Amino acid sequence: TDDQGYNDLGCFGSPDIKTPRIDKMASEGMRMTTFYAQPVSGPSRGALMTGRYPLRIGGGWQTNTEEVTIAEVLKGGGYATCCIGKWDISNRRNEDGRVPTDQGFDYYFGTLGANDRGRAVMYRNRDSLYLNEDMSSFTGMYTDEAMAFIRENREKPFFLYLAHTMPHKMIDASAQFRGKSEGGLYGDVIEEIDWNVGRIMDLLQELGLDKNTYVAYFSDNGPWSNVEEKIRVLHGGELATGSAYPLRSAKGSPYEGGFREPCIFWGPEIPEGEACDGMMATLDILPTFAALAGIVLPDTLELDGYDQSALITGKSADSARDIFYYHVQSELQAVRKGKWKILLPDGKKRYNYVDDPVRTSPELYDLQADISESNNLADKFPEVLREMEELAGRGPTDTTYTGW
Repeated sequence: TDDQGYNDLGCFGSPDIKTPRIDKMASEGMRMTTFYAQPVSGPSRGALMTGRYPLRIGGGWQTNTEEVTIAEVLKGGGYATCCIGKWDISNRRNEDGRVPTDQGFDYYFGTLGANDRGRAVMYRNRDSLYLNEDMSSFTGMYTDEAMAFIRENREKPFFLYLAHTMPHKMIDASAQFRGKSEGGLYGDVIEEIDWNVGRIMDLLQELGLDKNTYVAYFSDNGPWSNVEEKIRVLHGGELATGSAYPLRSAKGSPYEGGFREPCIFWGPEIPEGEACDGMMATLDILPTFAALAGIVLPDTLELDGYDQSALITGKSADSARDIFYYHVQSELQAVRKGKWKILLPDGKKRYNYVDDPVRTSPELYDLQADISESNNLADKFPEVLREMEELAGRGPTDTTYTGW
């Protein structure tokens, strides 16, 4: 999903948004409580597709054409591949080499960019179809396309990447769901997504594919912050305002509310009804899915992701990941190792839709004891602070960032 907050599912504690089908996924699968994406859309999708930090692959709303995507890896292993929905890593344009069908996907239907102003151009493969100004149509339309692909490819291995436009900024729900949620229009949108997730899960069972199919559900970044109230005045309509509770801050921030997302894994051998606090990231999806598919990745493929198949199937209680780097645009602003997280001072890069305080000194948090990042321990643990500062100095370097 797009800009869905950590708290915006029933199984992640939402008090007023009802998500029975996704909650059922969680009860039959594994709920990941420490799952990281990136702080904004384009970089997040690039990291998901390549298993590499955004600053290595082109940075912002483009991914370099020479990068190897998860679709290319799985297609090479005999999988039919399909991308439905928001792409957002080809500069939001129909650029040669960067669109889905040039990056390993056999079929594409969706929007190359966002719906920032309440409209988006629909594409099928490389063909522009029409300008869609009906925000209520996206979720059901994408699900219909996804289900058609599953039916057409039920006799062969397939990989489906379904990237919902909702609930990004300019939101709406169909008549079936509008006005029905206790969570306002935003809740209507999430409950419509939930119902359509259920349609896909029911189809897998109907076709007998539920015993050999893995499904992962997660968001691309945190929810819009209240700073974005001005957008409502500028563009009209109702702004998507989800909740990252109990995390601090929101989309665009190096605090947990910007990066940590709700995530559920469902499928064969995945323990039922468990909550896993092992650290995992969208960076890990490519090597994990490759391992589940029995595909050996070449040694020349330099990934920032790890094979987490043992973690999600319960074969290991330990995550393969112990470190995560938090970049805002090209700048490293935080690092997590184990339970400790350092936020570095004097960050010069920021997104104007988040209103974090300026950090004049480093901040240190124990995320096991303080998920809300409310108790700065920098003065109490100087040795840990020094170790974390040294770790930050060894972080990934910026070579190719070209974000907007």
